[in-house]
Amino acid sequence: MPPKLLPFVSNNGNSNNSRNKRTVTMMPIGVPKVAYRVPGSQSADWVDIYNRLYRERIIFLGQEIDDELANQIIGVLLYLDSEDTSKPIYLYINCPGGSVIAGLAIFDCMNHVKSEVVTINIGLAASMASFIMAAGSKGKRLALPNSRIMIHQPMGGAQGQAEDIKVEAAQIMRIRDNLVKMYSMMTGQTQERITLDLDRDNFMSAQEAKEYGLVDKVLEVPKDADTQL
Repeated sequence: MPPKLLPFVSNNGNSNNSRNKRTVTMMPIGVPKVAYRVPGSQSADWVDIYNRLYRERIIFLGQEIDDELANQIIGVLLYLDSEDTSKPIYLYINCPGGSVIAGLAIFDCMNHVKSEVVTINIGLAASMASFIMAAGSKGKRLALPNSRIMIHQPMGGAQGQAEDIKVEAAQIMRIRDNLVKMYSMMTGQTQERITLDLDRDNFMSAQEAKEYGLVDKVLEVPKDADTQL
């Protein structure tokens, strides 16, 4: 329940204060919340702002990608697609990357749903997040002017017996080869160019990412709408 602030009022001009019977409901501190009234309900409740945006078909990828986050995003994608396949789903990305396997699960679901998935880069889309960014619907991969993208090859660490390490290393190389092929398909670059560019951390501005083929359009602020002095 949201906390309630009990305002103080003056009694007959005296300095003694007493609690007013009325209370003022304040927004909870922490995760931003907004008032939302469910259709048919008599009153509004405080709901997580991200849950509120889900109702507008907006999803945020704003933390390191792991299995739990991937399952949550996949669940929302499937639900929104089951509601209406004619409307696009908007995926805003500001993410440092994370698990390759979890990211590929999101990628497969984006291709599985019938709804268009519009990807918007805000801040940084690095590592696996850059792959998801590039996986948006063709022509619907957008970036804000000051956003950045970073691509690199997958990283991994293996421990245990020598044969287990050998198997793990072979799997990492196989995943890298698959990522190279898919990056090539999404950007139009050759596999040789992708392999070379993934060798080290490769940062790009929004405009450079557009020229590379990772995004389709940079959303510039109209000059006549700029109100800064």
